Amino acid sequence: MDDFDYTFAGLPLHVLLVHVVIVATPLVGLALVLIAAWPAARRVLWLPMLLAAALLLPFGLFTIEAGKWLEQRVPPAPLIQEHTAQGEDIVPWLITLLVLAGVIAAWAVVELVVARRTTQPERVVLGRGLRIAIGALLTVAAIAVAVGSTWTLVRIGDAGSRAVWEGSFSDEPLER
Repeated sequence: MDDFDYTFAGLPLHVLLVHVVIVATPLVGLALVLIAAWPAARRVLWLPMLLAAALLLPFGLFTIEAGKWLEQRVPPAPLIQEHTAQGEDIVPWLITLLVLAGVIAAWAVVELVVARRTTQPERVVLGRGLRIAIGALLTVAAIAVAVGSTWTLVRIGDAGSRAVWEGSFSDEPLER
């Protein structure tokens, strides 16, 4: 994608796309906590959350590429280098969000299949203890991934905002 023009309406795409990643990543993480902990929500939302996590990964990767493109077009500065160095730290978290969404989706499908088969003569029933244990395990994993991915975004975003804004505004209002 070296020849790709990472601009939209004259603005670098990175500064536009990064806001979607900053909002969507914690929302997907929080939604995974919700569907891991709440079986009724899991039955309804497992597919939308799997799709959201599946879209978030390439979107995040595209945003990183747009950031690399932008880095080549601004003067070198330590704060920009710090932000760029941290930018790819989100990738393992985005992959983990997708994997966890897949595991939660698989568990939701198992629950749905078993629930449908309980009406048949050869019943297969998931024990209450097993359902609670797996739900608790998935919830703890979702909390860990949601917190880890959000904290990573805060670190990356802080470095990026400092690179853009530090020293570029006045503490006092300017006279007009």
